[in-house]
Amino acid sequence: MTGRDDGGIDERVVIWIERRPGAVWAVGRMVNPQHRDTDEPRADDYVWEGFELEDCLEAANGVLEDDAVVSEDDGGEVKVKPFRREELLEPLERFFFGRT
Repeated sequence: MTGRDDGGIDERVVIWIERRPGAVWAVGRMVNPQHRDTDEPRADDYVWEGFELEDCLEAANGVLEDDAVVSEDDGGEVKVKPFRREELLEPLERFFFGRT
């Protein structure tokens, strides 16, 4: 998502969900990753970690909605789609069960 920061400067926000070792779901949020020396997320980029997929989706979509509202309030016309359960289950099913 692209928008503007408090000073009116362009910024880019990336929100993601990942599956971590130990069956942990994680939600991350990174601002202006293009200005970092590495693509690797820092510990403080993670906004939620846990074991339940539904809780993960709620956290990720909450972060997404918050950023979209702020962008709209600043005059941006951001159109974002929520994270969906199917998006996360399809790759897992392919990995574990070989399903397409």
